[in-house]
Amino acid sequence: MTDNRSVSRATSPLDAALERVGDRWSLLIVEALLEGPRRFGELESVVPGIAPNILTDRLRRLEQGRVIAARPYTQRPPRHAYSLTEDGRELAGVLRLLANWGAGGSEAAEALRHLDCGSALEARWFCPTCARPVSEGEASSLRYA
Repeated sequence: MTDNRSVSRATSPLDAALERVGDRWSLLIVEALLEGPRRFGELESVVPGIAPNILTDRLRRLEQGRVIAARPYTQRPPRHAYSLTEDGRELAGVLRLLANWGAGGSEAAEALRHLDCGSALEARWFCPTCARPVSEGEASSLRYA
């Protein structure tokens, strides 16, 4: 007998995304690489608290998930610089949204602000075909095609 929950979960777009980057360390590594390529030691210093074995594991997973690319810069010993792929760069918007959401529930973190006026930014869904924002009421009935 098939469990309908496992079938629908396995085909969920969110599940597919979490399969590629679904943990804290992976997201922090992607954030660190938004500024450009970094070497292993640089990543260790900009992702506070990550153990070397965890960093190695997450780099391998992110590379297998086509989120990052490893480029060798020495052969002996073998060492790599890591950079985001196009898929990885597409995560920038998602990370900003998640960070903004996190800032709303934190006294220590601040929301993203508009450089010109200093106002906190808000994210909205937008339909390019209709050329209009999607209302909150409509958002509850969004579906994947």
